[in-house]
Amino acid sequence: MELNELRDNPGSRLKSKRLGRGIGSGKGKTSGKGVKGQKAREGVALNGFEGGQLPIYRRLPKRGFFNHFRKEYAPVNLGTLEAAIEAGKLDGSQPITEAMLIAAGLGDANLAGVRLLAEGEIKRAVTITVSGASAAAKAAVEQAGGSVTTTVAPKVKAEAAA
Repeated sequence: MELNELRDNPGSRLKSKRLGRGIGSGKGKTSGKGVKGQKAREGVALNGFEGGQLPIYRRLPKRGFFNHFRKEYAPVNLGTLEAAIEAGKLDGSQPITEAMLIAAGLGDANLAGVRLLAEGEIKRAVTITVSGASAAAKAAVEQAGGSVTTTVAPKVKAEAAA
């Protein structure tokens, strides 16, 4: 086989529709663009433009609030923690830190920290330090003989402070 014998597979390249080649082609004269106007011209980008009428994205009311300063935590369930210890990714006899969880692939270094959740069960006593933990997760770890230390103070409700 020579270079000049190379061919594409049949049907792999579609022939482009020839525009403006006479009325009999079906795409003659205005090439399917209608008549005149901005959209008949080249280089038009009218995303969201409604001909001078107030666009729908400005007519509709805005709802809600997005907090740009919100901290997001990587969730780690007790069952996942137990499985990682059994698989040898973590040493259950040593105190477990967030850095160890991230190194084991249970957390995400791009997030604000790790939050321990109570799904699944833990069968051994572990000492763990994380950003946050649910009350049920703390209770489950303490029931197994371990301890949970949180580095981020829980939020105080407005009613409790007043």
